[in-house]
Formats: sequence, structure tokens, C-alpha cells
Amino acid sequence: MRRHLATGLTVLLAVGIGYVGVSYLFFPAATAPSFGMAVWPEGDAAAFLATKGARDLASGLVPLALLLSGQRRALGWVLSIWALVPVADAALILSTGGSTLTALAVHGLTALALVVTGALLLTETPASRRASVDDRPAVTSRQG
Repeated sequence: MRRHLATGLTVLLAVGIGYVGVSYLFFPAATAPSFGMAVWPEGDAAAFLATKGARDLASGLVPLALLLSGQRRALGWVLSIWALVPVADAALILSTGGSTLTALAVHGLTALALVVTGALLLTETPASRRASVDDRPAVTSRQG
């Protein structure tokens, strides 16, 4: 159950940030206000949004690559460390007069989900240990 939960959360987080990345790449002006900042760059400076989109898309692909290659422990570390990104995003939003609700609800909950998922992955029983535990013969009591 725990393993399935960690896998499901990983896929949800990866697809979610990947979707955000694609949105910033193709619909930057429509997507930017949902981030929570009070103002966004305009004109030539708005090209920055495509950079954010590319990075968010890559941030969604890395966990999927680690998951598909069976690198669950590395995935746990990556997700745990990446929790710093939405924490920093929330801090930037709050420090620049952006939406407190978005900073806490979107970015704060994302950070929490990353930490929880990372912890689930880091505390999983490795497949090799699971197999050896499952393959042990059942212990029977001797009645004498």
C-alpha cells in the first residue's frame, strides 16, 4: 500500500509540474497569474516565462525517469530536496506582496506533498529485502 501511494503521489506531482511547464511554454500570459505574484514581466522581459516553463517541464520528467528506471531511493532524495523550490516560491510571493492564499495553498501544499512523498520513498523497504522476507519459510510452532 505504502509503495503504491508513493508511486501515485510521484506520478501526480510529476505530471502536475510538467503540465505547469507546458502551460508556461505555450500560454505564458494566461498561466502566469496563477503563480501568485503581484506582477509579472511584460514585453521582451516576458520571455522569462518560457524559461520557467522549460524548467518546470524538466522537473516533471526527472521524477518519471527515476521512477521508470527503478531508482526509488534517488527519487526520494530528489523530491525531498525539490521541496525547497515551492518553499522559495511561496517566500518570494509573500515578500513581494503577492497572494498569500496562493503562496500557502498552492506552493505550501506542493512542498508538503514533495516532503511526504520523498519520505515515503526513502523509508520503503528495498525490493531485495522485501523479496528475502517474503521468501523465508513460514515459522511453525512445534507442539511436543
